[in-house]
Amino acid sequence: MDVFKKLLQKKRALWLSGVVLASAIMMGIASWISWPGAQWTFHMPLAGRVIVLDPGHGGADGGAISKGGLVEKDVALQVTLYLRDYLQEAGALVVMTRETDKDLADEGARRRKAQDLIRRAQLIKKSRADALVSVHLNAIPSPRWSGAQTFYYPTLEANQRLATFIQKELVRNLENTKRQARYSGDVYILKTSQIPSALVEVGFLSNPQEAAMLARPDYQKKLAAAIYTGILRFYSGEALPKEAP
Repeated sequence: MDVFKKLLQKKRALWLSGVVLASAIMMGIASWISWPGAQWTFHMPLAGRVIVLDPGHGGADGGAISKGGLVEKDVALQVTLYLRDYLQEAGALVVMTRETDKDLADEGARRRKAQDLIRRAQLIKKSRADALVSVHLNAIPSPRWSGAQTFYYPTLEANQRLATFIQKELVRNLENTKRQARYSGDVYILKTSQIPSALVEVGFLSNPQEAAMLARPDYQKKLAAAIYTGILRFYSGEALPKEAP
């Protein structure tokens, strides 16, 4: 058994212990506040789900940088950590491709970026997860553009569903974009994934106003909450709404 499988088994055991403990705590709370006729429902909507979260870049690979020095790898990680917490509270087992400021490549690797991406894809495959969400930030030469956007690769029909629900929640909760989920044919992580997958560009670092918001913890939490709600909608079995012609 390789090291990754051992770590995943350990994480599953810890997750199960956490679910049992949370259930016991919630039932205890219910007994304290119960009254005649009261109804208590305890529900963990993502119990049993394994979800991989992939914060883009890391380590020597910082990704995009705003004019004020805000670095993509840092914001992507922080948003993903908030998202991890929301998912775990809903009962999901979360596997992170990174939890600190590092990539997955060997030190001194000649093709560091390629090795990092390959190892992320391998980790995702070994995790036997139910879904993948990768978090990045956008940047272009012009400061004109802003807004979060979700991308998918059409390997599976579920990819479009997942990306669409996430995008709809970003639009609804942020109220600063009308963008729709889009197909992307050149994202390695999406192309190699065999599970429902989406990549979220949570905003443009090249837009000064949006970069300032992306640096704020409250906005990062808002982004994470929107992505989380999109994931919940995906797993609820809700059908994609028909777009107006």
